Amino acid sequence: MSKIQKLLSALVLSAIVIGGFAGCSTSKSNDDKNISSIDKIKKRGTIRIGVFGDKAPFGYIDSEGKNQGFDVYIARRFAKDLLGDESKVEFVIVDAASRVAYLESNKVDIIMANFTVTPERKEKVDFANPYMKVSLGIVSPENAVIKSEEDMKGKKIIVAKGTTAETYMTKNHPDVELVKYDQYSEIFQALKDGRGDGIINDNTEVIAWAKENPGFVVGAPSIGNIDTIAPAVAKGNKELLDWINKELESLGNEKFIHKAYEETLLHIYGADFEESLVIEGGKIE
Repeated sequence: MSKIQKLLSALVLSAIVIGGFAGCSTSKSNDDKNISSIDKIKKRGTIRIGVFGDKAPFGYIDSEGKNQGFDVYIARRFAKDLLGDESKVEFVIVDAASRVAYLESNKVDIIMANFTVTPERKEKVDFANPYMKVSLGIVSPENAVIKSEEDMKGKKIIVAKGTTAETYMTKNHPDVELVKYDQYSEIFQALKDGRGDGIINDNTEVIAWAKENPGFVVGAPSIGNIDTIAPAVAKGNKELLDWINKELESLGNEKFIHKAYEETLLHIYGADFEESLVIEGGKIE
């Protein structure tokens, strides 16, 4: 065999080998596309759930560096029922403004970061059935209490970016000056530092914070409409969405969301507030 023939043979063999690898890669890629969302989670061995790291008592990091809170408690049960072990949840810390983006970029499977259902968000993510009810509230210094929406005129109101509070204020009170921050921890420090006259945020959050911080009161505990909190998945992920809804319905039979409240929120809000917050079985009665 001549040198030219040997060279041609080598090139043909290389093309066959490379083509084989490409074929395997394409086959694997197609397999990944065809596998269901739940099977992907099971294959990975963990479920990635986006939670807050700085919003006690719903999602926060404790002194030992562990995720804790109401949302976290429910998320662990999801992991246990889907994968057989609550330790198989991978918590991904998100902030209010990044929740949608983390789903859209497939960084998480589910968002359970005190996520309020809104028409605008429904256009970008799919919400499962709810597990909690909330409204907005205003906390302010006790020597200058904001008692109503009317009292906000001429004042600086602090909000967290990407929250329903920001949306509500922009839509209903465009004349009120807003002071915006990315993190929940920042908005409360800003109020302490006098960078604003009050904070509008979920009533559960401001009531809890005011109880722990003397000198501040919630003068307006219910602003706007009653909203719901729900898990969210990427747009079009019907399989995982259906699983969550069935899971919430099943958990309702054992009053699990009430148990989550009693384990994580009772010491803050008390028993009187339980029924006005908890949604059991994914349905508002």
